[in-house]
Amino acid sequence: MINEQDPQLYPPAREPKSFIIRHWKALLIVLVVVLLMIAFTLYLRQKQPLAAPPRGRNGQGGPVAVSVATAAVGDIQVKIPALGTVTPLATVTVRTQITGTLQKIFFTEGQSVHQGDALAQIDPRPYEAALQQMQGNLMRDQALLANAKVDLKRYVQLVKDDSIAEQQLDTQRALVDQLVGTIQADEGQVKTAQVNLVYTHIIAPVTGRVGLRQVDQGNYVTPGDANGIVLINQLQPITVIFNIPEDNVSAVMKRVQTGAPLTVEAFDRTNATKIADGKLLTVDNSIDITTGTVKLRAQFDNTDSSLFPNQFVNIQLLQDVLKDQIIMPNAAVRRGAPNGVATTFVYIVNADSTVSVRPATLGVVDGEKVAVTAGLKAGDVVVTEGGDRLRDGAQVQLPGAAPAPAAGAQPPGKPGAAATPGARRGKGRGKPPPSP
Repeated sequence: MINEQDPQLYPPAREPKSFIIRHWKALLIVLVVVLLMIAFTLYLRQKQPLAAPPRGRNGQGGPVAVSVATAAVGDIQVKIPALGTVTPLATVTVRTQITGTLQKIFFTEGQSVHQGDALAQIDPRPYEAALQQMQGNLMRDQALLANAKVDLKRYVQLVKDDSIAEQQLDTQRALVDQLVGTIQADEGQVKTAQVNLVYTHIIAPVTGRVGLRQVDQGNYVTPGDANGIVLINQLQPITVIFNIPEDNVSAVMKRVQTGAPLTVEAFDRTNATKIADGKLLTVDNSIDITTGTVKLRAQFDNTDSSLFPNQFVNIQLLQDVLKDQIIMPNAAVRRGAPNGVATTFVYIVNADSTVSVRPATLGVVDGEKVAVTAGLKAGDVVVTEGGDRLRDGAQVQLPGAAPAPAAGAQPPGKPGAAATPGARRGKGRGKPPPSP
């Protein structure tokens, strides 16, 4: 029988050790990390410069460095932005007009060709033989007509002599007329054969640039081929089709009716680089009721081939030019509520290098320029950069001006700015020390 009090079966439990004793290494590491973080934070605070005091209206703190511009009188352009697609004036799919074997190809893919240049040739031998046959039929019928006319002349005399019946004379006249019609038909067939022979030599119908060929030499081609032989796009000049809102149609049509040329500028997809300058060519005759826009076509010389068919471009249509406008940079415009009312305003630089808030009514925007219809006059200096740190009455530092000293600082170069302690003691203040 097992004795439950037997110390060999149930050894006495160990006394639990203290938590700090068991984990003193981990706690020491944590303590060292915390002390290092505190020391690093204090170091950063000592190295970090104090925040600059706010630029107030009475010169508190240093002046704010700004960039400025002067409002001036000038012309500003009224432009209508639009999205356009480059479209060739002529796009021609070159197809054969007769059937036959494509014997030769004279163009290279991507080549620029002129109107009338040879592009391909179809085997002309069947059409040469057909022309020769039609010419032979014509000569035969011409000979028959000549013989019939001689017989007719003879029959007329015989009828006068009462040697033949008049019916025979009428029959001969009908035969002559019949042969005349036959000759006209023969002449038509000869012309048809000549045209078919000309069609064996395929030429460029327009001046432009050829694309990739759609059929290779040696194939049998027919007029019903959907892809044709090659596609030609006219690139010089070239056009751009774009849409403008119907609200602008009246103003554009007034300029068109007066005969004034409207300038059109084409920009790239990012609207940052100008590609070409052109002229408005025509306006569509109706407004698209689904979009409320009207289509316009502008023409560009494209001598440098900078415009490519189906290219997407941004368009700027010059609608009008406003004369004698107050113009300033668009960067000078600020938006906010300086007087409790949301408006657009500018910072005017005063003669004492302080700024004043002045509401401004904006007009037409032309790129980086904007017209001001009220609130500004020519010669006013406005802040273009650094306005986010300004408020009414703040001091500014203009470009090229020497920076003003901070509040309480002694200007450089002043004597006695930092006198030694010995200079303030005794009767010999300000005298040089005696020489040894």
